[in-house]
Amino acid sequence: MFLLSADDHSLETVLNVLLIRFGIVVALVGMAAVVVFALALRLKRRGRLDAARRRYGAPAARAMRGYSRRRGGLTRAALDEAARRLEDRR
Repeated sequence: MFLLSADDHSLETVLNVLLIRFGIVVALVGMAAVVVFALALRLKRRGRLDAARRRYGAPAARAMRGYSRRRGGLTRAALDEAARRLEDRR
């Protein structure tokens, strides 16, 4: 049973702020994904994707492996697989 305080609107305000913050974070992650996809597509169409992969693949793979050591579970497995694929394509 919930005990209602004198100011029930404060909880509603907090939940609204959290929902707005979550929406902003999701929008930013979505925009970043679209930008990365567009960049990769542009590089591929110009024939520079392999050069970019050779240049930035190893540092990105090392960064992902370092980050995956701090994470666990599915995140670690996904980052390890992505790093392995980057290293294989060099």
